[in-house]
Amino acid sequence: MLLKNNVKGEWWRAMIQERDDIVALDSAIIQNPKVWEASGHLAGFTDPLVQCLGECKRRWREDDLREQQLGAEDAEGEIRCPKCDGELSEPRQFNLMFETYVGPVHDEDDKAYLRPETAQGIFINFKNVLSFARKKPPFGIAQIGKSFRNEITPGNFIFRTLEFEQMEMEFFVPPAEAAEWHDRWMDQRMRWYTDLGIRPDQLRLRAHGADELSHYSSATSDIEYLFPMGWSELEGIANRGDFDLTQHAKFSGEKLEYVDSGSGDRFVPHVIEPAAGVDRAMLSFMVDAYDVEEVEGRERTLLRLHPRLAPVKVAVLPLVNKDGQPEKAREIYEELRALMPAEYDTGGSIGKRYRRQDEIGTPWGVTVDHQTMEDDTVTLRDRDSLDQSRIAIGELAEKLTRRLGEPWASPKLGAAAKS
Repeated sequence: MLLKNNVKGEWWRAMIQERDDIVALDSAIIQNPKVWEASGHLAGFTDPLVQCLGECKRRWREDDLREQQLGAEDAEGEIRCPKCDGELSEPRQFNLMFETYVGPVHDEDDKAYLRPETAQGIFINFKNVLSFARKKPPFGIAQIGKSFRNEITPGNFIFRTLEFEQMEMEFFVPPAEAAEWHDRWMDQRMRWYTDLGIRPDQLRLRAHGADELSHYSSATSDIEYLFPMGWSELEGIANRGDFDLTQHAKFSGEKLEYVDSGSGDRFVPHVIEPAAGVDRAMLSFMVDAYDVEEVEGRERTLLRLHPRLAPVKVAVLPLVNKDGQPEKAREIYEELRALMPAEYDTGGSIGKRYRRQDEIGTPWGVTVDHQTMEDDTVTLRDRDSLDQSRIAIGELAEKLTRRLGEPWASPKLGAAAKS
């Protein structure tokens, strides 16, 4: 949970704190069914479903099976049930939206849907934001929120789930500038991952082919990460054109356009959409940070997380549980936890406590020992280099705060260059 919150915090930092052309939004999860009719989700948000006619009766996504068994290009070859090798039914389209009902009566007039994406909540609030935020294109609206999809085959740990969080931003631009802004956002989103420690050789930007593009998109590229199960999507950056605002204007009767108060020029903005999954991003940071090395003949497992992503920034540990050391360590811990997430640990040998912190990615350890009781200095240990230095307690908070703000690169980059 803490790691996930830090991923979201870094996204907000990049979108809101470090820019002045994007505003934040939190739209509704349950929206009027007309929203999903306008967006095309009611008619077209489907996956091809096949069912095993043999023993297991399992249901599968036809497109996934076809790619696994025949390759994505073969649309005609025979596919079989991967569970029991049984024959499969003819495919039928399965809508991925979760249905619900508003009010006490369950009939068609009261049917509603949990949102399958957060983007449409931004589009239907475009006019509201335009009126109060005092922005003009190019500008963006960003939000993080839960989406829900009735997946036929959830799997790969947290990679594909029924409910998940999205980090989406819709960037509204003059039509003539759309291609330029699409290129800019691809560069900026790739840099976000590498600045937070992902190794560049584990990432790639893959442009969609003509057969992959959504009907509204003139260009889409996916940022993909090399997971243990292969290359998979982390984030899509799409040039959505003016499809969304035009559709919602048509269905709502409201004009969703920008009017320049000076010149009187008016246009429907085009939209560039960087859309990322929180869980997939978190999983990529964890996978990329995982490391095992041998230190003095013993195996050490650790997460080499960027310090800003680490759930715990510093652990404060008394060397022994006597001689006033626990009390002094607790005092230091309470001072540091007011500045950053910290942990106080007295259980087991100092070596075991270091290893526990390494495994959850804590970048620094502070040890209170016999010398601390004499001169008010502590040992500061670095997770990645294992360097230990002596530092005055009075300088500790400033030093750790400064380190937290410094650029950081994964030590695994250097290890790969040496091998």
